[in-house]
Amino acid sequence: MAAYLEFEEKIKKIEEDIIVAKTKADEHAVEILEKKLEKEVEKTFKNLSDYQKLQLARHPDRPYAMDYINELLTDAYEIHGDRHYVDDKAIVCYLGYIDGQKVMVIGEQKGRGTKDKLIRNFGMPSPEGYRKALRAAKLADKFQIPIVMLVDTPGAYPGIGAEERNQSEAIAKNLFEFADLTTPTISIVIGEGGSGGALAISVADKLAMMRYSVYAVISPEGCSAILWNDPTKVETAANALKITAENLKELNLVDDVINEPLIGAHRQKEQAVLALKEYVIESINELKTMTTAQRHQKKYEKLMALGSFQD
Repeated sequence: MAAYLEFEEKIKKIEEDIIVAKTKADEHAVEILEKKLEKEVEKTFKNLSDYQKLQLARHPDRPYAMDYINELLTDAYEIHGDRHYVDDKAIVCYLGYIDGQKVMVIGEQKGRGTKDKLIRNFGMPSPEGYRKALRAAKLADKFQIPIVMLVDTPGAYPGIGAEERNQSEAIAKNLFEFADLTTPTISIVIGEGGSGGALAISVADKLAMMRYSVYAVISPEGCSAILWNDPTKVETAANALKITAENLKELNLVDDVINEPLIGAHRQKEQAVLALKEYVIESINELKTMTTAQRHQKKYEKLMALGSFQD
């Protein structure tokens, strides 16, 4: 059963009315209600606050990395383990084809249902997950296979074991190594991009965000706890952090915003998958027209410009 957020309640009521009208075979009522739904969707989703976009990024029905991988990839082959410790299932790596183009897809997977969430550690990777991602990226780089990264994590796992196995070093090494890859790389924030856990697979030739995704140095909950010591300030923190795709594009911190359906990827998954697919293919074709040196230079200029401003 679909989950609805508080600001989606009017949409929920209209959709329920449409179902009732369809069971009664009342085509006239269905037509009227569908027009009403269209207007309500436009009214609701064109005036979302940053906090509401955060809620959409975390929506339980939102497509996760495996949803995109299953829809996009053909002849998919999963790569397991970091060859040092274990296979971290919070990070998934697949070699396959998108419309005949061979790609390596690296994604962060949150999991659905209690059992799967525990297996995936709620999308919070440990060091071995980031090392697996680097191993997959190095393999792709060796054979000049474009890399697509799907970011969706509340952050890297902060457990004692993860720290003992050098969580910070694993993230830092990924930042260093991914910056030097010679094959075309694309990173897309599909849901929640949290702190270093997101950065570890975000250094790429092109960094994009889905329309209702968020990308932040710290969660609004963490920010409100540190700055105000008040959990009720989460919405204020979300607005202050500038975490939305629109804000980050305006600040030149991301390259592109992928226009998922206005009503959200959680309601129209097929259209969201298609939008992401089109962006990936277009970006790979664009990056292939550039030499490795040109891509490195562009990446360097972009990274060096981060944080610059004019007073």
